Amino acid sequence: MELTVLVDNNTLIDRYFRAEPGLSLLIEDQDTKVLFDTGYSDLFLSNAAKMDKDLSRLDYLVISHSHLDHTWGLEPFVRYLTERKIENLSCKGPALVGHPDIFTSAGMDTIPEFGTLMSREKMARHLDLQLSKTPVQLGPRLIFLGEIPRDNSFEGQMTFGKKQGQDSLDLVMDDSALVYKSQKGLVIITGCSHAGICNIIAYAQKVCNEKRVADVIGGFHLLNPSKKQLEGTLNYFKTLNPDVVHACHCTDLGSKIALSRVANVKEVGVGLSIQYDENS
Repeated sequence: MELTVLVDNNTLIDRYFRAEPGLSLLIEDQDTKVLFDTGYSDLFLSNAAKMDKDLSRLDYLVISHSHLDHTWGLEPFVRYLTERKIENLSCKGPALVGHPDIFTSAGMDTIPEFGTLMSREKMARHLDLQLSKTPVQLGPRLIFLGEIPRDNSFEGQMTFGKKQGQDSLDLVMDDSALVYKSQKGLVIITGCSHAGICNIIAYAQKVCNEKRVADVIGGFHLLNPSKKQLEGTLNYFKTLNPDVVHACHCTDLGSKIALSRVANVKEVGVGLSIQYDENS
């Protein structure tokens, strides 16, 4: 399996791609091709083209959660597919996988909308929607986790505005992740980890019946975290002892430095490509 970073807050040194405050990853596992999140704009498309990565033949488009830095690229993606059809170019509309709440409007204070700009009805005209709270098998070794149980008391409790039709503040229950079962253990692929990075890892281990963790890559939502959250996360990772950690997107420098004291933290940026199970 090969994972390529199409969009992140950072770029790699001497790699001439562009970055934005968002996330988009391309996962290629034998005959299965998955786009995980679309970032904030059409940047994932231009970076992918520059990397010679073909997004016209995806099997799945997975959305980690509804927020703008992960879904506002959906509209450019629909335009991309539509324009290819107009020009009679090869094109395959992927199945869109995510939590059933990813299309629910969300707002906060003076920001009327920071959820996806595309409605469920319009997306259904372009892509096959496979929305699920339970795990979905995307390939022989790749799984969408669905809704993540929030068992840890130190994380997964931060609210972000309100979803339409809800009276209470939003806990972003639509936040999910992917897990790949590599020969060396689980590769856990996260968007923003609103559910809590440790909750996500624990649930992935349960779903896959596997304790070994080869890598955790994506956003950890450690942005000026509370002392309780940071200490709980550090203690968890110290016990977990993953082979490597690729914390990015919504993980601040202080949290990365702290994580590096208990785990093997590696740099992430647009253009990074990681091979797992190269001989499989």
